[in-house]
Parts: sequence; structure tokens; C-alpha cells
Amino acid sequence: MSGRSLAELAEKMRDIDFTMLSTRTAGGAIGARPMSNNREVDYDGDSYFFTYDDSLMVADIRSEPRVGLSYQAKSGLLGLRPLFLAVEGRADIVRDSDTFADHWSKSLDRWFPQGIDTPGLIMIHVRAERIHYWDGEDEGEVVLTEGATA
Repeated sequence: MSGRSLAELAEKMRDIDFTMLSTRTAGGAIGARPMSNNREVDYDGDSYFFTYDDSLMVADIRSEPRVGLSYQAKSGLLGLRPLFLAVEGRADIVRDSDTFADHWSKSLDRWFPQGIDTPGLIMIHVRAERIHYWDGEDEGEVVLTEGATA
């Protein structure tokens, strides 16, 4: 395994718009939904996604906050092959409108017509604990919190 840094991975993640956010459902299955980061994120291990409070995904997170994020970048760190990332982390629900404003992008108006005042709007905050990446034959992990297994 190679030793890439979070900064190296973050550089390639700037061009990624969508991730699949995976949760554990009430019945024990794995549920995955596409979520957008609007390509306006300097990744530091924290991810933020807007959604509605009454979604099944939010119910899943309330029951089990451990989640997964899956990403694919067009060009890997070596520049030859796609880069794949699997992020393991913990999610929490944010209801603070000041925090909403800090992460709001005009493109979100399509999904949330009243902006940060949209009724039922919440934000999911995912704190990464471990990132596993594959870049061609190069693979490795970045551990971000104590207690996460590598």
C-alpha cells in the first residue's frame, strides 16, 4: 500500500460532483443515494449534503450514524486511471440556518425552491474517519480519527 495524503486526495476530489451516500436501513439492508457536493468543496474530511428531514436516509442516520461515501474521479493521482475512494464516517443532522448559508450554492435552488428557508430542510454532515483509495495498482488508506481501523 502506498501513502497518499488527505491533501493529495482532496485535490482530485475537487472535480467530483456526486457521491453515493450509503446508510444502514431499519431492516438491516444497505441503502445508497446519490448526493451532490456541487463541486465547490475543498475536502478536509468533512462532507455536507442538503436534504429533507422526512427522508428515509435521515431516518437511517438517526438510527445508525455510521455511513459510507463512494467517489470516482475522472483522473487518478497518477493521471492515468480513474481514482476510486471509499469514505467511512459518522453522520449527524444539522438544523442551523447560519451553517446552511455557509454551504449554500445557487444551484441548490433547483431542489430547494425557498433556499435555506425551505420547510423541512436539513443538512447531513459526514465526518470521515477512514478513506480507502484505489488509483490503478496503487491503493492505500488515510485514517483521520483515532479508533478507526486501517
